Amino acid sequence: MAEGFKTADPLEYHKSFLKENCRPDGRELDEFRTTTLNIGPISTAEGSALVKIGNTAVMCGIKAELAVPPSDSPDKGYIVPNVDMPPLCTSKVRSGPPEEQAQAASQFIADVIESSEMIRKEDLCIQKEKLCWVLYCDIMCLDYDGNLLDTCIVALLAALKNTLLPKVTINKDTDVPEVDLLEKSPISINKHPVGSSFAVFDNTILIVDPTGDEESLATAVMTLVMDEEGRLCSLHKPGGTALSGEKLQHCIGRATTRHKEIIKLLDKIINSMKK
Repeated sequence: MAEGFKTADPLEYHKSFLKENCRPDGRELDEFRTTTLNIGPISTAEGSALVKIGNTAVMCGIKAELAVPPSDSPDKGYIVPNVDMPPLCTSKVRSGPPEEQAQAASQFIADVIESSEMIRKEDLCIQKEKLCWVLYCDIMCLDYDGNLLDTCIVALLAALKNTLLPKVTINKDTDVPEVDLLEKSPISINKHPVGSSFAVFDNTILIVDPTGDEESLATAVMTLVMDEEGRLCSLHKPGGTALSGEKLQHCIGRATTRHKEIIKLLDKIINSMKK
């Protein structure tokens, strides 16, 4: 009966739960799905992580290459994120091809790296005007059930924290870079951004960490990115209904708490790996 109601009128089906301050999957309105983290699953990458938020699963692998610094920033390296959503990651037909959503996610992740100052690009420079690192951050959605952006940010942060780069020196006589694969060191993470996504129903009801169904039925979806100092690094809201200042403040409060939860989980897993 419930399955028939859900199929016949999915919006009313969801609203019947929201009226009772809960959701079809049993969560409260401001409750995130279980988040799991596996750090370092790809042995061939410089750094990697697999993150699941509910049924949404994202893998991030970091590959590093040597290059000449950009002429307009001769003392900086490059960070190049790319989000991929292969057709296998979802059975649902969404409006617009997956490439569109992946493209928007890639741009969003690039903006977050820039606005949060997650990594100082100066730290990727080996020798001014001569040599720097390019970090290719390949993020792939393996399973999609809503809240792609939050999952991508956690996967990227965890993979970068797992990344080790070999020592590189430039030979004074030959001017050729020499790579020492036996001496590797971690990247310096300057800031730790964490995303929190919200969906709005009926212009009034706010829920966190929307599933794929909830995203498709919502009147607006929004992602806030906070850092450890409680600074709002990025706000992504592609259209939809407007939010009052009071509601936005509520979202910022929840996003600040979420940041602490994710960093605690990340630290716990990294520490357990060290042991």
